[in-house]
Amino acid sequence: MTAPRVLVVNAGSSSLKYRVVDPSVPGRGRSALQRSVLQHSGLIERIGEPGSEVPDHQAALATALADVDLDGVVAVGHRVVHGGEFDSAVLIDAEVERRIDELSALAPLHNPPALAGIRAARAALPELPQVAVFDTAFHATMPREASTYAIDAALAAEHGIRRYGFHGTSYRYVSARAAEFLGRPLTELRLIVLHLGNGASAAAILNGRSIDTSMGLTPLEGLVMGTRSGDIDPGVLFHLHAVTGADFDELDDLLNRRSGLLGLAGRSDMREVQAAADAGSDAAALALDVYLHRLRRYIGAYLAELGGLDALVFTAGVGENSAIIRARAVERLAHLGLAVDPALNAAAGGDARVISPPGATPVLVVPTDEESQIAMETIELVAG
Repeated sequence: MTAPRVLVVNAGSSSLKYRVVDPSVPGRGRSALQRSVLQHSGLIERIGEPGSEVPDHQAALATALADVDLDGVVAVGHRVVHGGEFDSAVLIDAEVERRIDELSALAPLHNPPALAGIRAARAALPELPQVAVFDTAFHATMPREASTYAIDAALAAEHGIRRYGFHGTSYRYVSARAAEFLGRPLTELRLIVLHLGNGASAAAILNGRSIDTSMGLTPLEGLVMGTRSGDIDPGVLFHLHAVTGADFDELDDLLNRRSGLLGLAGRSDMREVQAAADAGSDAAALALDVYLHRLRRYIGAYLAELGGLDALVFTAGVGENSAIIRARAVERLAHLGLAVDPALNAAAGGDARVISPPGATPVLVVPTDEESQIAMETIELVAG
């Protein structure tokens, strides 16, 4: 009998990633926690763009379904970026769809395509339960002092304005994997996890629960990112409006699409920024300095919140692959017990590994696997 499997769907504005995962089978070279093996996967791009043969997400999903083996698939798991007050994965019905749609105002680049993927999957596979796994859910444990903005309380309550945090699916997976690697219960660990990709965030995780994270109401707050500014004085927006006449849409475009590494160095890819800095670009060198200054500031803040540290963990594209960023992130933090061993840091590796020298607070690289986490949460929910 075929083991239960999950079709994981991750829909972007013009793309659809899909993967069939068996959460019960350990993959080669993987941990016991990462009990998933890739069966079929793919990426469909340029959905709805001029000249594309894929006009919409419904057509994209049909293409995906023709490519995968659905034997043994018992549910469909969907990644949804903004879940508002949802604090766990949920079975999708009309009411859940409505609430995801309402939250599109807070994640306009992410929730609408996720909803399109959900609707396409529910239409194509009506016999299968569909599950929404939210990036925000992991951070529902943040204490009120960490999730509350210091604005008019009644206005904030009326409009749901608070800090939600994102990348939660990755944080849930990576923190559990780090605990397993260290051979210690997650419920006894103080972790700082740095999810560094084109979108980047940091999280303070105490005993398996998020107590703070750098992203807020939207994925714009926090670290410097590929095209996003991260933290900025709101007064900058008022000033730009006053002196340039820029409207809200223009300011939104500036902060979300024309800032971060792109705004500082003219490039959003960390590899290109590093190469330009190595070639003598002052702008690229400054971009790296700003990026790392912000990153170290969050590490220090979370050390204070956690009251100590059992491991610092790097994950996602930049975190997993840039030895230079990892080394520079901790080079001024030796007084806090953090250091990396140059040889260990430079060594390639596809699984969790330690890059700190003996005697230092463990610094780990832990590859993330959001699809496996979505599959595990989906199976847990549908199995009751």
